[in-house]
Amino acid sequence: MDIQEMQSNYESMTIAIARWMHNILSDLGVPGQWIEYVKLIVLLAIVAVTVYILQLTVRKILIFVFLRIEKITTLSFFDYTINNRLPYYLALVVPYSFVRGAIPVVFYDFKGLIAPLIKITDIYLVFMVIWTIMALVRSFGDVLQEKPAFRNKPMKSYFQVIQIILFTFGAVVVYAILTGRSATAFFAAMGAASAVLLLMFKDSIMGFVGSIQITTNDMVQIGDWITMNKYGADGNVEEITLTTVKVRNLDKTITTIPTYALISDSFQNWRGMQESGGRRFRRALNIKYDSIRFLTNEEIEKFKKVDGLAGYIAEKQEQYVKLNKQTNSDLPLNKHAITNCDLFMQYGMHYLRNHPDINKDMALLVRQLASTTQGLPIELYTFTSTTVWAEHEIILAGIMNHIISVVPYFGLTIYEESSGSDDYNVYMKRLEQ
Repeated sequence: MDIQEMQSNYESMTIAIARWMHNILSDLGVPGQWIEYVKLIVLLAIVAVTVYILQLTVRKILIFVFLRIEKITTLSFFDYTINNRLPYYLALVVPYSFVRGAIPVVFYDFKGLIAPLIKITDIYLVFMVIWTIMALVRSFGDVLQEKPAFRNKPMKSYFQVIQIILFTFGAVVVYAILTGRSATAFFAAMGAASAVLLLMFKDSIMGFVGSIQITTNDMVQIGDWITMNKYGADGNVEEITLTTVKVRNLDKTITTIPTYALISDSFQNWRGMQESGGRRFRRALNIKYDSIRFLTNEEIEKFKKVDGLAGYIAEKQEQYVKLNKQTNSDLPLNKHAITNCDLFMQYGMHYLRNHPDINKDMALLVRQLASTTQGLPIELYTFTSTTVWAEHEIILAGIMNHIISVVPYFGLTIYEESSGSDDYNVYMKRLEQ
């Protein structure tokens, strides 16, 4: 049976159904001027119910089949297809075929609507194909993200690129359906509007370029902690799309950053710190200048009993004895001697080296910074053995509390600006005396 014969049989069947419905409605006493409209309403209701039943039945069958296949093969792909609604989109194929075939029958008395409705149905098919392909792509993407190499990759931006490409081809097909022209005419029309299109999709194009560079250079991954002061971002990256990067800040607010901004602007990625196994802290104490002095022999003997200082003192005494032989002056300023600040810094080094929560494989030092009007800054620079923020702060606080507590034992004084109440109390004490 050739195509022309099938088409002829289909038209004959359509006419027969139309006449049959007309006769039934006439027998039921429907007025002649209302028969066409009543017949249209009845047939539309029948089509709607049939489409619902077909789509529901096919979808249930597909879900059952996919679940059985997943159970037999243990492939997670089929579970992801259900989550991405692939059975739902595939189940639309049968209703589409039924609706397209039913249009000439339902609108037999309104022939002017048949051609436009068939075009609308064909356009719906285009979108149905795009949705089906995207469901498959997302399912494959979910499978890839199970692998460690793809777990933190910005897969959503790739999906959006594929979606744009599919919708572009879909637009060409829709244009061909509506106008009856070839795709060449569509691209010719778009050529004249290319400047407008580039302006409209500027952010998407720049985001696409940014996504490629971010992925190629491994600049940002999902879950990275980044800081970008320009956009008020300080938190973990939750999502990377074609146009935006979503960051959940440490205060639980959400900041969106243009994807291309990660290429064009500067930002700080804390992933290196998290992977290193240690988190840096640097704190300084300002020591008053007038509290720094040479130590007497009695004081030095006392400090030899402090853990970590005996060896340092012995080494320095031996070194300074040799140096002091080169001068005949008995003035202290002409001789090399140990100061209380020297021992305080050495004690700080010993304390940090023996602290259980300090990473011994990373930088560790106690140093003097440039002198200021607030005193001489003594800085502790080291790394904790944890990268967890809360644990890091607890360790840091414990270390600083200890260091501050031992400062008076070395005869040193920490500089702090006095408030008005401090001055008042000093003044009152002097009056009492």
